Amino acid sequence: MRISPLVSLTALAAALAAHGVAAQTQEQKKASAGQPAPQLSALAPENLAKPRSKPAFNLTGTWMVDLSAGFTSFMFGPPYPKFKPEAQAAFEEGRKAQAENRPFRDDIGQCYPAGMPMIMTRVWPIAMVQLPTVIYMVSNFENALRLIYLDGRPHADPDVVVRTFNGDSIGHWEGDTLVVDTVSMSPQHHWIDLGLPVSEEFHIVERIRMLNNGKTLEIKYIMTDPNNWEGEWVSTKHWFREDDVDITEVECTPELNQHLLSTHHE
Repeated sequence: MRISPLVSLTALAAALAAHGVAAQTQEQKKASAGQPAPQLSALAPENLAKPRSKPAFNLTGTWMVDLSAGFTSFMFGPPYPKFKPEAQAAFEEGRKAQAENRPFRDDIGQCYPAGMPMIMTRVWPIAMVQLPTVIYMVSNFENALRLIYLDGRPHADPDVVVRTFNGDSIGHWEGDTLVVDTVSMSPQHHWIDLGLPVSEEFHIVERIRMLNNGKTLEIKYIMTDPNNWEGEWVSTKHWFREDDVDITEVECTPELNQHLLSTHHE
């Protein structure tokens, strides 16, 4: 149907009605079809204003992982779970490469994202901003962005979700603990520790607590991946507030990435 730009508004309305174009909003259409209203964005004023229970703590601030035991504290093992054959072979090759001071699957040195859970411990501080509906995390390592939704939404439909390196994270409160469930992570160029692989079934549950009068953050990681190891891989990390540090813009480019600390630096 072609409509002249000179047609009157009355004629236009009549023409649209004649062709079955209903003047409904998308929300009205979905409601009339029995479908739920779309999920409000985390920053929608209506969503932010919804009444919610007071959170046990607010982790807004800049945090740095505890590496007091040495640079290798960024790793999530030992202890390690019992690996499946492919993961065991990667584990052994990674250890051999480390002993020979050479890289193995060090894709982050080529500007690939570190991914979860490695982005949480990649030896640079992380800015965290907590709102009633979402927690924003921005790392000073490649400015990696992580979102943890707190507004009660479910995980994205696994049949249509776009997998990412940091995954789809949904949080809820259990007393003084924030429990975060993360799924839908991409396995491509995505490793743990010294080149351990993850699959599309990789799943992380974090139990986050605030300690030491708000000066220390504790996160217990419970990781499962039935394609790569048996049972749960559990690791607990601590962070300290850094009130004299700001997160700056970081770009990973071929001429700059040689300055990024990698898993084979001494």
